[in-house]
Amino acid sequence: MKITHFLYNAFLIESESKKIAIDPGGKFFYFLRPTTLIPKSEWNSVTHIFATHGDPDHYWHIDRVAEASGAEVILNKSMVRERNGMELVLGPRSKGLAFDTPLQNLHKLEVGQTIHVDGMDVTGIAATHGPLLIKAGPFSMTETPGPGERIGWGAIGFLIEFDNRKLLNLGDTLLLDEEWRSLPSPDLLMIPIGGKEAHNTMDAEQALKAVEMIKPEFVIPTHYNMPALFNRNYGPADEEHFRQEVEKLGASCRILHSGDSMTL
Repeated sequence: MKITHFLYNAFLIESESKKIAIDPGGKFFYFLRPTTLIPKSEWNSVTHIFATHGDPDHYWHIDRVAEASGAEVILNKSMVRERNGMELVLGPRSKGLAFDTPLQNLHKLEVGQTIHVDGMDVTGIAATHGPLLIKAGPFSMTETPGPGERIGWGAIGFLIEFDNRKLLNLGDTLLLDEEWRSLPSPDLLMIPIGGKEAHNTMDAEQALKAVEMIKPEFVIPTHYNMPALFNRNYGPADEEHFRQEVEKLGASCRILHSGDSMTL
């Protein structure tokens, strides 16, 4: 099984029978020009798409990848509304909470629910997106998730089980002690660590608490030291210190920069 990271929380997970895209979003840098995180050359061979929430850096290209590939799409039930007898998802590039985009091959789930998709068991895992601090020079603003707010909408993690492997991707989330305490130990944990300044996710120290609790075999840190908005290094974190501390807990840690891969 090959796992490739593309910044933020964008991944490709490839096995003999599947090519899973997680969070096929866009990179927003300087003038908010959206580019794709997962290269377009990969889109048409994707078999399954997972979206952890509706923020642009995770969700911007979901419909385009789905159209190119015909892939099955798995997301939180809250990302879908029925309109005039049709199921429509939150518009990837629509303003606000506009549920206006049809997707084929759609699978919905809730936290704690397990669904079966093409030989995979997929369980919804609790996730809570934190407030987002946005800075541009001397100016700053905070966007806070909540009813009626687009930021962090539909946040959910995924425990994906197939080919005798358990993969856990938590998306963008704060630390949730009680909700994660009874999780099965996965082979691979993908976990955000860049929330020290932006506060939208766990920071590295909080992520270490989650690693100690969840007890994965391998860990990949996500959503840190990335170009975003007007910053070249948004969500700063000391990845080497994090790796060392993870290994003290008995797990292996792989630092994957954009386009880097590991084999599980």
